[in-house]
Amino acid sequence: MFLKKIGIDLGTCNSLVFVPKKGVVLQEPSVVAVLMTENKILAVGSEAKEMIGRTPDEVRVYRPLRNGVIADYRITQAMIKHFIDSVMGPFRIFKPELMISVPAGITSTERRAVIEAATLAGARQAFVAKEPILAAIGAGIPINSCSGHMIVDIGGGTSEVAVISLGGIVTSSSVRVAGDKMDEAISDFIRKKYNLAIGDQTAEEIKIKIGTALPEKEKKYLEIRGRDLISGLPRNIKISSQEVCEAISDTLSEIIQVIKTVLRETPPELAADIMDKGMILSGGGALLRNIDKLISQRTGVPCFIAQDPLLCVAKGTGIVLESLDLYKRSIMSKRKI
Repeated sequence: MFLKKIGIDLGTCNSLVFVPKKGVVLQEPSVVAVLMTENKILAVGSEAKEMIGRTPDEVRVYRPLRNGVIADYRITQAMIKHFIDSVMGPFRIFKPELMISVPAGITSTERRAVIEAATLAGARQAFVAKEPILAAIGAGIPINSCSGHMIVDIGGGTSEVAVISLGGIVTSSSVRVAGDKMDEAISDFIRKKYNLAIGDQTAEEIKIKIGTALPEKEKKYLEIRGRDLISGLPRNIKISSQEVCEAISDTLSEIIQVIKTVLRETPPELAADIMDKGMILSGGGALLRNIDKLISQRTGVPCFIAQDPLLCVAKGTGIVLESLDLYKRSIMSKRKI
């Protein structure tokens, strides 16, 4: 019987859909716009993201995932259904098997909510797997070998750090500080220094265009627009990469603290392997300029960015779906309908 398998990297900021043999077929922001008067979904993904901060009273824009877990169950279910329909078409004969990524620090209740949302959205079977394992597989790390590997996955809502050996997580820690907190830190910095209020999308644009983890000799500048907090009128300012670096330094320190905690708890033999091979960075946060250098400086451990860091978890879902038996021990739980 023909049965489609779909892997979903369900992220706080972006969700990616992976189909085995096709690769990543969908990459959309995890945003849903709802028309409140009719309780109807207006838009999902990029279309909904463009509406943030621009909607009338009757339209609400949701980000249904907070810190990597479901904050709004009904909206998350609608979003997963949208992803399945986009890949398979609304008139499908077979229900697909879904593999969904979840943070390593997720509770059993939060895990159950993900599985139920997936099955109600139209999945025949729903599996969930921990993000660090999937990121490691997607980054090409041989997780079933007896040597230690360290993966640092910095997403939108959570940063996950794990040491993996023999197909399982030996030590791990998850902190709900990641890309979103960096955006907030940039907004707060500009509000305090320039008395200027900016939107979430502007903060994200600043981080992507001129954000850096370490001060650079050659400063980069970006002109931004916001609302003056004193006069209430629109105003333009120029912000430098050094200022962005200063704004996000505390957030990065929190992430580095978690990496240090995991390194302290790592058995000596595995710690020696990590010193030898270095740690691998994945997730959208790995795209921040000089973040690998900063982590290397602060921890004394070599740090490398995975190829296509944004796609690692999604690729991992696809690889696991293709060889479920091989990775069964690494997968957390399963639910049949």
